[in-house]
Amino acid sequence: MKKLLLPSLLVFALAGCGTTDTQETAADDAANAQNTNVKTVNVPPQSNTSGLPSWATDPSKNSVFFDYDSYVIRSDARSVIEAHAKLLSQQPVRKVTIQGNADERGSREYNLALGQKRAEAVRRALRLQGANDVQIEAVSLGKEHPRCTTSTETCYAENRRGDFVYLR
Repeated sequence: MKKLLLPSLLVFALAGCGTTDTQETAADDAANAQNTNVKTVNVPPQSNTSGLPSWATDPSKNSVFFDYDSYVIRSDARSVIEAHAKLLSQQPVRKVTIQGNADERGSREYNLALGQKRAEAVRRALRLQGANDVQIEAVSLGKEHPRCTTSTETCYAENRRGDFVYLR
């Protein structure tokens, strides 16, 4: 009798520990986000464009683009960064959020981490050009906010970016 009791108890104990796939996935996502120290933003901050020059809100001039699987700022982004750094240094009360983005390839966690590295790279470049650190926040949107949704290299390239969103 004792031989059957112990295995039966173990079966019931293990059965009570089961979770659904959805719960495991949510717990894994939360744990991975905490382990990578990535800031996530579900809704992009609202932009306040009053007092900004028109180029600062032009989509062709308020993004820094990156190569595939990279967070190194390309040479074609230097003029964009210099212009935004100059604006921030001239308007010390102005705040900007750099939103790091990735294309759809790769896992959610990988793209959140890559988006954060891209946002931080732009933040460092702005600081080197004279912007004050307290004016700049770097966040990752990962692959959650694509500009282009077609699975082509052209779209992937457009989604690998850091966007300037002015707050004040």
